[in-house]
Amino acid sequence: MGCEDNGHVRVNQYALVSYIQDPLGSFLDRLRLRLTPECRPHAHVTILPPRPLRDSEERAEAGIRDISAQFQSFEVKLGSVEIFETTEVIYIELDRGARELRRIHQLLNAGAAHFDEPYTFHPHITLAQSLPHERVAETLGLARQLWSEWKGNVVFPLEELCFVQNTEQNVWLDLMHFRLAHEPAEIAG
Repeated sequence: MGCEDNGHVRVNQYALVSYIQDPLGSFLDRLRLRLTPECRPHAHVTILPPRPLRDSEERAEAGIRDISAQFQSFEVKLGSVEIFETTEVIYIELDRGARELRRIHQLLNAGAAHFDEPYTFHPHITLAQSLPHERVAETLGLARQLWSEWKGNVVFPLEELCFVQNTEQNVWLDLMHFRLAHEPAEIAG
């Protein structure tokens, strides 16, 4: 139930992310591979977590394009490695930019892209998830150690959003990119 794209069968699961550029992005990808070698990392901040669409992809893209045009780019600063106790997801907390991401999420989780999410939106960078329970504590310790070894910049500009779709092979495909304004824009709502 989906269409083929370069051998990947697309499924009704979409998300909106902002990729983290190098060198920080590459470091985060390597860190994630050390923690979960089976994953296919592409460092990002999620704005709309994975969801099915109840309307067309084109309507969702149009809604995202219209709403994202209201936002200007901003800086995100990464903080410490933490864990969501309920799901045992290991992540990097955001020290700056979380407020702006919550606002963007609030406005974009509407219309064709709306989804009743099972968890309260909490902006973060995922490092490891779906681990066997007995590996969680050890992986959390390793994540904290590896993150502490990063001596580069932990601040990056969030300037572009990317609408992505998953496949049966769990490969996320980039569908459309949306640039945020560099000049202040008036936010609706």
